[in-house]
Amino acid sequence: MVRSSSFSLSGLTYDFQSKLKLELLTLELPTLMYRWRKLSAEGRREVLGWRIKQEFPWHSPPHRSGPGQYLLTAACYEHRPHVGTSLERMQSFCIELLQSLQSSCTTVHAWVLLPNHYHALVTTPDLDVSLKPLGLLHGRTSFRWNGEENRRRRKVWFNAVDRTMRSERHYWSTINYIHHNPVRHGYVQKWQDWPFSSATEYLAKVGMEKAVEIWRSHPLLDYGKGWDDPDM
Repeated sequence: MVRSSSFSLSGLTYDFQSKLKLELLTLELPTLMYRWRKLSAEGRREVLGWRIKQEFPWHSPPHRSGPGQYLLTAACYEHRPHVGTSLERMQSFCIELLQSLQSSCTTVHAWVLLPNHYHALVTTPDLDVSLKPLGLLHGRTSFRWNGEENRRRRKVWFNAVDRTMRSERHYWSTINYIHHNPVRHGYVQKWQDWPFSSATEYLAKVGMEKAVEIWRSHPLLDYGKGWDDPDM
């Protein structure tokens, strides 16, 4: 459980005492998943401002992809929006997820968190070692959330799934897929409008012109079909 409002990682200090509008903090359950687009422009700026302040680093890829690079995906059981029941829960889980990934992965290249699932592209020397903190995170949050909602023994998470990067093209298509995911699922119209992903850092690092070039040269085609369909 995140007990402090800030922590330090890789020389950066992240502060989570955001001054968010009351309309963001009082969204009714199940909330954020379906009502993000209904927030006022000012409300969206507040949440995006919180994300920018966190300064989560985006790491450039190695010169070539190969063994040890994986797309990690985990979803809530039956795709229910257990993470997105409140903005505070989204923020808290976002921090815990990144802490878990960075504790066991060499590099976190890209990530996105949605109200009912997440994706992360990582480099790791040992996949089993990297999956263990995620299992602990799922167990920890399941226990906490079920206690908060008086739903003991409810199944919250489904198992994490890994997909190996087969080539540089696969790598860049996955980068595009992750950052496009909030658009794919209908939460926003632009990558950078969703606060819970590495899109902001990615665009700042490579620039919009390069990002558009990568998008066009590595199209998604049927990426995600059958396991991350837009209506999930």
